[in-house]
Amino acid sequence: MNLGALVDLGVDPEFLKNELKKLKVRNFKLEFIPDQRKGITGTRAHVLITEKKGTSKNDHDHNNDHDHDQDHDQDHDLHQSHHRNLHDISKIINQSSLSDSVKARSLEIFQKVADAEAKIHGKSIDEIHFHEVGAIDSIVDIVGAAICIEFLRPDKIISSSVEVGGGFVRCEHGVFPVPAPATAEILRNIPIKYGAVQFETTTPTGAAILATMVNEFTDRIQFTIRKTGYGIGTKDSDIPNVLRVHLGEIDSHLESGMEVHTAFIIECNIDDMNPEIYGHVMDLLFEAGADDVFITPVIMKKARPASKLSVLCSPEIDNEITNILLTHTTTLGVRKHKVEKMILKREFQEIMTKYGPVIIKTAIYKGKRLKSKPEYEDCVRIAKEHNIPVHIVYQEINKLIASLNSDAE
Repeated sequence: MNLGALVDLGVDPEFLKNELKKLKVRNFKLEFIPDQRKGITGTRAHVLITEKKGTSKNDHDHNNDHDHDQDHDQDHDLHQSHHRNLHDISKIINQSSLSDSVKARSLEIFQKVADAEAKIHGKSIDEIHFHEVGAIDSIVDIVGAAICIEFLRPDKIISSSVEVGGGFVRCEHGVFPVPAPATAEILRNIPIKYGAVQFETTTPTGAAILATMVNEFTDRIQFTIRKTGYGIGTKDSDIPNVLRVHLGEIDSHLESGMEVHTAFIIECNIDDMNPEIYGHVMDLLFEAGADDVFITPVIMKKARPASKLSVLCSPEIDNEITNILLTHTTTLGVRKHKVEKMILKREFQEIMTKYGPVIIKTAIYKGKRLKSKPEYEDCVRIAKEHNIPVHIVYQEINKLIASLNSDAE
């Protein structure tokens, strides 16, 4: 479905086929067929596997519906069954005449699958033999995805949170609830959604492609759509079984230099803790990666004076932040809500002052230098070294910054 969507978006199918011929893999044929689901038209990709005598096997539609227990095809050039290990896959890719960037992306995707399988089965990566993704059609899926990205050359790849589907899936080691164990491991720290349909909608192959290629996962569309492509799946359901891909341009407010990030604010009210402990807790929170920590005086029930301790952090560390608040303060609970951070682009440069080198941070807005300031740590260091008040250091450096900005204009 990924290949179908990217071809529908504008990737030249002949370019893709010709690039895939550079792999030392035979006995497959890639076809792209117009199709539709629930009235939505798009492109369906077929990877047909041929037997030794040239007969054709059923095609597979891996990114949305598949059976992990596949037949054992052979690659006649390398004489390998599809239960290849990472070394076998690397040999196939590295011996090809594909570009270095396509090779690197492809191998990174396979590495993610190998890491997931090794963790699940408690084995080393060298002991892991791929099942689904060792098959020829999955090699085509993964390497084809890397080829398509090289063709499109996007500046950034954004994905919505990943729909994994519902129900159960038959894997080589038994029947498991969706997502399959490898899929769940690959999608660790990536936002997912369950239950839109009662079948598997994200396989290990699709999960690894997303985890490798995507720069940001968000459900907000913050760009202007220029073109849309649809990859058609073989199964049908009430919800159209299609993969939708947009080609877009960054909106003007983002071009101004604003970066938009999703973050959490985690907070709690405290009225019974020794105030001396707050400094230690703040240090722990910053060491854990908090973007900001601040304390607000509040009045709680029974008119008790208290403090609201708030932490701004990325979604990846919200559990660690919560653990610190629950174990290192007297609070009995925390509140958490999602926020959107809009941040000016920043540049750092070193300038020479009469006190020595100082790092200057400059905020950029709409391509212009909006404001600059010296780094606090540098100013404090200089004040200590020269035994002068820190505000004098700021005054001297700010004069120099103003002079430099004036000369630049």
